[in-house]
Amino acid sequence: MTDTADTRPSPAGDSRRRAVVGFILDNLVWLILIVVALAFSAAIPNFLQIGIFLNILEQSTFVGILAVGLSLTLIAGHMDLSIESVMALAAMVVALTFGTGGAGGGLELHPAWLSFPVSLAMALAVGIVIGAFNGLLVVRFSINAFIVTLGSYIVVRGMVVALSGGRSVYGLPDAMRVMAVDRILGIPLLAWALIATYIIFALILTKTPFGRHIFLIGGNVTAAFRAGIKVGGVVMATFILSGALAGFAGWLLSSRTAGATANLGIGMLFQAFAAVVIGGVSLKGGQGRLSGVFAGVLLLSSIQTAINVMGMPPHYTQMIQGALVLAAVLLDTFKTTIRRHYL
Repeated sequence: MTDTADTRPSPAGDSRRRAVVGFILDNLVWLILIVVALAFSAAIPNFLQIGIFLNILEQSTFVGILAVGLSLTLIAGHMDLSIESVMALAAMVVALTFGTGGAGGGLELHPAWLSFPVSLAMALAVGIVIGAFNGLLVVRFSINAFIVTLGSYIVVRGMVVALSGGRSVYGLPDAMRVMAVDRILGIPLLAWALIATYIIFALILTKTPFGRHIFLIGGNVTAAFRAGIKVGGVVMATFILSGALAGFAGWLLSSRTAGATANLGIGMLFQAFAAVVIGGVSLKGGQGRLSGVFAGVLLLSSIQTAINVMGMPPHYTQMIQGALVLAAVLLDTFKTTIRRHYL
């Protein structure tokens, strides 16, 4: 009798294969980011240097923070299209209150440093109020989140124009510009704000019951309800947090621009949406990693920076971003198929 070797993979080997495939799928956007960065470094001299990287990180701040709020609502199975307008309104309210030029009211606080926390509180309050309003309509009246937040997007953008009268506001106090001009360990405070936001909310999503409830609701709202999770409260909280993050982004943006304009931040919603989709957050809800979203934000900002450095027309950025979104949607389907067959 002839012995035949068993060619079936061992349980240990099969486990390692699954781990490798899972790691690649979970971090695919980081691999794409590395490939793109290497390609740009080959085409652009000195592209991979600290100064350009810090500039990319700083430029990513506003879209990156908006993307965190959008990720929370998407993972919970909903969507928040109002974030761009909320960011602009928060910036405008702060600028109108403290700005000394244009339509600014020129409010002076004593001591001067009080303008820093007071303006931040104002911006957060704007975001929280609008986020709570959106959440109320979605949770209490069961209106589709897409419709609710699209309406909010239009109404709030109109409020920005109405409040400013279409005029620019400038001349914010130096105490409010600290975030835009100061550095710690050579890294801009705006970049630190972005990094801290991602770390905090990544921990919330992965290490707290609230974060786990967001994933459960987005994955299967019926099962979450039967498990005793207060679905309405969690969904409401995601909209409030999304609004607060948009307000925070608006406060940082007003610091960066030293004021506000009626068209401030136009287009950032679509950039945030692109980053979230590219980063692997499922449009169906229940899936997503903020580390991937962070990589998606850096990828888009890197492309935009490279195009600017090469002197190419800005519409190339939009074309590439649109192509990346379509590719990300196809990739999401591809990854789902692989997970179903191999994991």
